[in-house]
Amino acid sequence: MAAKKPARRPPVSAFERPLVTVDVVIFTVLDDQLKVLLVRRPDVALDPHPGRWALPGGFINVEVDASLHHCALRKLREKTGLQTPYLEQLGSWGSATRDPRGWCATHVYFALVPPPEVGEKTAETAPPGSAWIEVAMALRKRLAFDHAEILAAAVERLRGKVEYTSLPAFLLPEPFTLPQLQRTYETVLGRPMDKSAFRKRMLDAQFLTEAGPIAGDAGRAAMGYRILDRERAAVFPRTFRSVEVQSTKD
Repeated sequence: MAAKKPARRPPVSAFERPLVTVDVVIFTVLDDQLKVLLVRRPDVALDPHPGRWALPGGFINVEVDASLHHCALRKLREKTGLQTPYLEQLGSWGSATRDPRGWCATHVYFALVPPPEVGEKTAETAPPGSAWIEVAMALRKRLAFDHAEILAAAVERLRGKVEYTSLPAFLLPEPFTLPQLQRTYETVLGRPMDKSAFRKRMLDAQFLTEAGPIAGDAGRAAMGYRILDRERAAVFPRTFRSVEVQSTKD
């Protein structure tokens, strides 16, 4: 009896390819508020969600993007002109209904950037067609696609990681003082912290190096610090919340 021939697989070209994009959730702290950069979509009738606010992003270009990470950096640069000291992949979203142009999957990153310095791109002079919007207000907007869901996931991830890492340091221009760093933590988490306990936690983690005295709050000189390793955030052995709970019991 002749052996049964294995079924032939259809060529890859026989499968319809989905749309693939990369979106970037960009956070900063301005005016003691956690803000996200949103861009206004083209107000063109044939464009999906014309005129709505959205996260910056776009389609992968297979000719220039060596990876999803490279695409995220390119979109960050092209859409905003910004550079980031910290970029992390958040997750992926995809369905047959998220984009009216076809089955679409997006790979999402979140980026942390220091507030633009005076004389450069400030909150009032954000990149053209974009704006820094306070996170709570941005979450109430009717964003394009499923970007409200993505933004909510990014805020949750950021605040969760801030409880046990040095991530807020990437939201500050260097050098910075410990009071400035504490205020940034408090802004992201939305609650105050004990000054002495915070200072001990930061110095014990050994992720900072002294940069010499700089002008601190109210113009008084204070020690400035820089991040030792800009490739990754420092991880603390316990969360801030667990330390705060223990302090109340003591």
